[in-house]
Amino acid sequence: MNSIDQLQQMIDASSRIVFFGGAGVSTESNIPDFRSADGLYHQTYRYSPEQIVSHSFFMKNTEAFYEFYKEKMMFLDAKPNPAHLKLAELEKAGKLTAVITQNIDGLHQTAGSKNVLELHGSILRNYCMRCHKTYDAFYVKNATGIPICGECQGTIRPDVVLYEEGLDSSIIQKSIRAISDADMLIIGGTSLIVYPAAGFIDYFRGRYLVVINKDATAKDVRADLTIHDPIGKVLEQIHA
Repeated sequence: MNSIDQLQQMIDASSRIVFFGGAGVSTESNIPDFRSADGLYHQTYRYSPEQIVSHSFFMKNTEAFYEFYKEKMMFLDAKPNPAHLKLAELEKAGKLTAVITQNIDGLHQTAGSKNVLELHGSILRNYCMRCHKTYDAFYVKNATGIPICGECQGTIRPDVVLYEEGLDSSIIQKSIRAISDADMLIIGGTSLIVYPAAGFIDYFRGRYLVVINKDATAKDVRADLTIHDPIGKVLEQIHA
């Protein structure tokens, strides 16, 4: 039996599927990831990407942060790919209970997924640090230099979790609960390097653990099925 047939059988036998995904889910929508050979961490900048997307850099070098962020992290023309669309379809069919994502692009919701737990926030939400007025992504992207609040002239920041900042505790709790209650966990497009998110997998007690990722991950060894292919290419062959 080939791996796609195996995956289909596991999905057919499951009713509480949770998907845990990372940057590799959106690379097929032409959004670059961080850690692959041509990812952001392997490009040369004056500062490293980790430095730039840190809380302290944002506070001290806000203009340089936004220069990088607008060019390298805001892809407002990106469209959901077959992976996003299939996951939304599985949720609609009553098979998938949650999508837990490390991505900040909002493509799962654009594809139609309703229960999306965004561990690292979203580029689509932005707020003034002084008066908390909210702004959409287009306002931020189109601002010259640092986006400034139209109400109080405060600095606007994206609702994303930067390095040195903690994850939202309610999102963590919901993610752990979803994984604990799942009968099938599909991990896709993530190297499982970033903690604490990578540690969530240890809460899974269900029947099937599946890893779909182009490169090897730390969890391959205990997966019931491992597929080393782009996730969109794999999921578009599945029916809900």
